[in-house]
Amino acid sequence: MAAPGPAAESGAAGPGRGGPERPLTRLLPQGAGGRAVRVGTRRSQLARIQTDSVVEMLRELYPDLHYEIVAMSTTGDKILDTALSKIGEKSLFTKELENALERNEVDLVVHSLKDLPTSLPPGFTIGAICKRENPHDAVVFHPKNSGKMLSLLPEKSVIGTSSLRRAAQLKKKFPQLEFRDIRGNLNTRLKKLDEKEDFSAIILAAAGLKRMGWENRIGQILSPEDCLYAVGQGALAVEVRAKDQEILNMVSALHDGETVLCCIAERAFMKHLEGGCSVPVAVSSMLKDGQLYLTGAVYSLDGSDSLKETMQTSVNYPQQNEDGPNDDVQHVGITAKTVPCQAQQAAENLGAELASLLLSKGAKHILSVARQLNDAC
Repeated sequence: MAAPGPAAESGAAGPGRGGPERPLTRLLPQGAGGRAVRVGTRRSQLARIQTDSVVEMLRELYPDLHYEIVAMSTTGDKILDTALSKIGEKSLFTKELENALERNEVDLVVHSLKDLPTSLPPGFTIGAICKRENPHDAVVFHPKNSGKMLSLLPEKSVIGTSSLRRAAQLKKKFPQLEFRDIRGNLNTRLKKLDEKEDFSAIILAAAGLKRMGWENRIGQILSPEDCLYAVGQGALAVEVRAKDQEILNMVSALHDGETVLCCIAERAFMKHLEGGCSVPVAVSSMLKDGQLYLTGAVYSLDGSDSLKETMQTSVNYPQQNEDGPNDDVQHVGITAKTVPCQAQQAAENLGAELASLLLSKGAKHILSVARQLNDAC
């Protein structure tokens, strides 16, 4: 395991609002050599920025605790010459972090939620989902194409994307363009775009660009009409050991209720379809006036064949405060004590029902063919 990075300094104010009802006695520092909350993360600049933002939120809530960042590389970080969809590993960006969590080398791990499989390994849970950043995809253009839109690029212009989902939708929307795989972290992909003439533009998550402070590079935001986004895109997740009640109680204060419900529905949709990064599955969700709306779609690799439907359900349920055996029920890997359980169940049912609707219309065949073609390429 990588050596831990420098420990963050603790604050000096009193306990913040939203903390657990019981004191975190096991984690309270005992003098200079006191115990720290160890936070696992990937080594990339974006991962560190995301983790720092979560630690800052925790520090505001629990200023008397010390925080230590433990950075490490994952399989997905190391394999850079192969498309993600062809590697075949469901936990490309999470396995090494979860191993450290299992060995008690870290207390919690910060992930991009879209990197987490819909079924977590036994003993783990998503203890917090933070307020979602813009979940849509963004187009970053080569400097020579600055000010343009995808629709205005010359015919046969090459667009870089590491996502089958993005490529399938955009091939259908912009058949005059060509799409080619591009790997690497955000810094690497932008460098490939700017310093070579291989790509006219690349497609990235708007959330990552914003967190990196590179909003000025966004030339176009793709609306759901142009490109539905990935399950969980734009949301940060905090993974913990399911039986570590102290840490689970601590991080649960970070839950954003609206984001939790949207992501439960999205993850249930993906799980019921048995989708993943090796097939083009896409979503869009919205919570408005107590109604949760979910749009889900599946695509062939070239986008020529697709199914897309929208469903909604009420999630307007009161919070049940009494303790009981259902306190720690997981919904597609998420434990959210601060969100009404009935609302979570309604969101999960919505995702499963939407997936069932698409399956009844032939989604299984579309995804099966897409998976076979992707494996054969």
